[in-house]
Amino acid sequence: MDSFLRIAPDVKLGEGVKIFSFVNLYGCEIGAGSRVGAFVEIQKGAKIGRNCKISSHTFICEGVEIGDNVFVGHNVSFINDKFPRATRPDGAPQTEEDWTLEFTRVGAGASIGTGSTILCGIIIGEGAMVGAGSVVTRDVPAGALVAGVPARLIRQASK
Repeated sequence: MDSFLRIAPDVKLGEGVKIFSFVNLYGCEIGAGSRVGAFVEIQKGAKIGRNCKISSHTFICEGVEIGDNVFVGHNVSFINDKFPRATRPDGAPQTEEDWTLEFTRVGAGASIGTGSTILCGIIIGEGAMVGAGSVVTRDVPAGALVAGVPARLIRQASK
């Protein structure tokens, strides 16, 4: 293994997973055939499906589940807390007990463009596409193309 990788012993890697340098993985699962680019962090409890491409400089936090065959562009950030704070009202540092984990799901075959931010509690449907630089603040229907800040529907795939 590359000396610039930090892969905790509790990480579950499927067969043929490729991981590049300067990656931090702990408590997560990555499905067979997936690729994880440089400077990526994937936190505990996150699940990445099979045959995904997670591009460099991406942050995937606890509570994110990514389906099979998903493309995640460079510098994509997921969020898992609706009300982030560094400290409690008494000034003490927050702990895991002081906030509520919000889950996010990305459906199979979806694509998330470079520089996007995905707020928590979101479902991105199967085959959906998020344009580069978008801020996704609500669910994205399967097959939809969304873009912008906040991300808005550009077109919906015909059924």
